[in-house]
Amino acid sequence: MASVKNCNLPDDLLYHVANNVWLRDNGDGTYDLGMTDLAQAMAGAVIHCRIKKAGKSVKEGKSLATVESGKWVGPVKAPFALELLDVNGNVESDASLLNSSPYGDGWIAKVKPADADVAKALLSSADESVDGFEKYLAEKGFDGCPTP
Repeated sequence: MASVKNCNLPDDLLYHVANNVWLRDNGDGTYDLGMTDLAQAMAGAVIHCRIKKAGKSVKEGKSLATVESGKWVGPVKAPFALELLDVNGNVESDASLLNSSPYGDGWIAKVKPADADVAKALLSSADESVDGFEKYLAEKGFDGCPTP
């Protein structure tokens, strides 16, 4: 497992550094999508998550969900043009799952890229993402995830 400033990046996932999201390839042209460990740590204790409805199309860089914490309200942006196939109602009813299980129960949506080739070109492995996330965190002045 790769790590950036004590934040985990599991090897079995793909990452979009600019939008600070992870994707799990389901092998059928769809992906599960969520916030990275870095994103949830930067947000702090998440108190609310509102996800757009399944069936919606979302353009690249536009919000597919809004997350609210005690210190931040902001979008979870689509890393590529996509269709929301399913949303995690558990996260909507208990947004703290984004903090406690960002790579498990805290997934946000199941998505289908509008163009599979474009999607693959925009994503990188954990090891390939480390430098990008280190630069991103330096720009944001973030020291890293808390030590467990």
